Amino acid sequence: MTVANTWRSSVCALTLALALHWQPAAAAPLPWMNTALTPQQRAALLIQAMTLLEKFEQMAGQPGIVAEIPTCNGVRHVPGISRLQIPTLRITNGPVGIGQSDCTPYPPATALPSSIGMAASFNRAVATQYGDVIGAEARNLALHVLEGPGMNMARAPQGGRNFEYLGEDPFLSGTMAVQEIQALQAHGVVAMAKHFVANDQETNRFTINEIIDDRVLHEIYLLPFEMAVKDGDVASAMCSYNSVNGPHACEDTQTLTDILRTQWGFTGYVQSDFGATHSTAPALLAGLDLEMSRPVWFTPANLQAALTSRQIAEANIDTALARRYTQMFRLGIFDRPFMLTPIDAAGDGAIAREIGEQSAVLLKNSNDFLPFDAHKVRSVALIGQAPYATRAVAGGGSSQVNPLYTVTPLQGMQNALAALRSKATATLTVVATDNSNLSAAVAAALAADVVIVLAGTISSEGRDLPSIALPNNQDAMISVIVAANPRTAVVLKDNASTLLPWTQNVPAVLEAWFPGEEDGNIVARLLLGQANPSGKLPVTFPVREQDLPAHTPQQWPGVDVNGTPTIVYSEGLQIGYRWFDAHRIAPLFPFGHGLSYTSFKLSKLEVTPKTSDGDHPIKVKFEVENVGQRAGAEVPQVYLGLPQAAGEPPKRLVGFDKVWLEPGEKKRVTICIDPQSPNHPMGTWDSAAQDWTTPAGNYLVSVGQSATNIPLGQSIVVLPDDDHHGRDDHHDGDESCVSQQVRVADDH
Repeated sequence: MTVANTWRSSVCALTLALALHWQPAAAAPLPWMNTALTPQQRAALLIQAMTLLEKFEQMAGQPGIVAEIPTCNGVRHVPGISRLQIPTLRITNGPVGIGQSDCTPYPPATALPSSIGMAASFNRAVATQYGDVIGAEARNLALHVLEGPGMNMARAPQGGRNFEYLGEDPFLSGTMAVQEIQALQAHGVVAMAKHFVANDQETNRFTINEIIDDRVLHEIYLLPFEMAVKDGDVASAMCSYNSVNGPHACEDTQTLTDILRTQWGFTGYVQSDFGATHSTAPALLAGLDLEMSRPVWFTPANLQAALTSRQIAEANIDTALARRYTQMFRLGIFDRPFMLTPIDAAGDGAIAREIGEQSAVLLKNSNDFLPFDAHKVRSVALIGQAPYATRAVAGGGSSQVNPLYTVTPLQGMQNALAALRSKATATLTVVATDNSNLSAAVAAALAADVVIVLAGTISSEGRDLPSIALPNNQDAMISVIVAANPRTAVVLKDNASTLLPWTQNVPAVLEAWFPGEEDGNIVARLLLGQANPSGKLPVTFPVREQDLPAHTPQQWPGVDVNGTPTIVYSEGLQIGYRWFDAHRIAPLFPFGHGLSYTSFKLSKLEVTPKTSDGDHPIKVKFEVENVGQRAGAEVPQVYLGLPQAAGEPPKRLVGFDKVWLEPGEKKRVTICIDPQSPNHPMGTWDSAAQDWTTPAGNYLVSVGQSATNIPLGQSIVVLPDDDHHGRDDHHDGDESCVSQQVRVADDH
């Protein structure tokens, strides 16, 4: 018998037993539809009117026809109840756009650049645009919940879903996620922070047990989610497949209740990843509110059995429903009709292109090889293996978007050349995956003025990459083509960091991530100078794979321990650039690195106060000047080194801003380090006290253009608690200092 048939049988068997709970529909207007009441009041009134069977039916998703949209055979929804005016709650995947949504086949939507690319923009406004497009299109398609943003760490570059996440730094990830969440929810769409927590790999993802120290868990892997709750007011969270220190994530009382709700004050609801529920009473009591995609454990029969055996009380079910209904009322889901409206394909596509242009990272540009001069170049040879050279590249799995349109690399180059009124020709040579026709590629390279090699990796949910080297011997392909024509730029389209053994022989390398539907236009406009690269790396590029923090089998992908796949996060706090700093390993390209077609200078650092009580904000002021010949943007990054006794890595990112400057223009920037912010920039986690603490001692405030290019630095002192003596006089009050909000003003 199928799960669906089991569910229907359970409903029939319970109908008579639950008849006493039935209540007739009210003749008067339903009281919970009164919009003058608070969302909490409306949720409480609704739950009072529900029968127990109706409550059971609302505890899990159900596939089938959506009553409000009869043409939609959906797989991601909770069916509504018409007598109570509970609408069908429709859910979509979507870290990189409206992906696998409720109806099948999935409706087309804008395929945005990958989330890791959005993070590479280091621009809060870009994250807002990202969420705005997804939120607007969710409303266009009558969808209510967006399963995103993805906020897991790029702990291992091999991770198959790194393209859906936001890089290796928890502060960057949380900052960008908060902006996206706020934009999504401004459209009345539930944002769902996922995957809670530490779902950092796909290998054995259903069974892996991760051993993570409590301090490491709070300072690295939980931190973006804490920011999403406290700064983003996120309406929902998705618990993940993996186990952390033993319990399954969807029945872990410590993370779902003690941390998420008690420590952080989360008032939203928790949904399981699809098939991540492992029990009825333990999961519900731990804090799981909604099972997806269909009931296996939260069936009417199982819930009734748990009630009968007194493992749970009806109040536990009411609590789970109240959490979800409160968010649905808060975001207007009960109060708006189901309406399907056209997506602004051209407008949203233009935004996707802008996002892609800010996301791309210029890794290398020897002797100003780029941008190409469209009026001097006579011929451009595009060369590469499929799919990088043949189509618009995006990641796979449940986040994959059915794009409204796509722009191929050749189309994009032709579009850009035409826009510049260039007479140059562009050709495409597709290299076989076994390089068997490499001679044809060499011939094309020899015949062209300039060559663009398109290379990369394709990754997807459900599988990790076996290596971070380019697959299908693309390194050999690149080396042969560069040898044939040294006027070659390499464009990477990949998941996260990649090994690049040929960089010393290539004059220019552009990292474009997975550009999405506007792929061809994004890459061509950057290469021809119609857009100036301004992205920064959200991950570290190593010289060798063994330089990475997780470089043993026990660390990744894990080993068998008594029949359970187990992985140990033994690198502790030293993830990403923190590992390279602590072990003095030189990366190929550091975190935060990214060049431009112009140059910038940082100067005149002023940090106030010099002596702090550890409670009030620290103001970091400096100048950014465009000393080159083109307009462009720089991303000054503020790092903080904690006192040595704190036992932290050498530094952590605590602030950044994207500053746009005309040639010769100079701006004064103020970045605040607020100890009270949810990212705890000056804090360490005290596992014994289960609280954050700010160590006393010397702190180094650094301002730079990457994690290794740091020209400015000043020290401050945080006094012990008993030495404060009301020293608030050290804090100048001439400017407001909102937590991690950056104020940029023209220098006078």
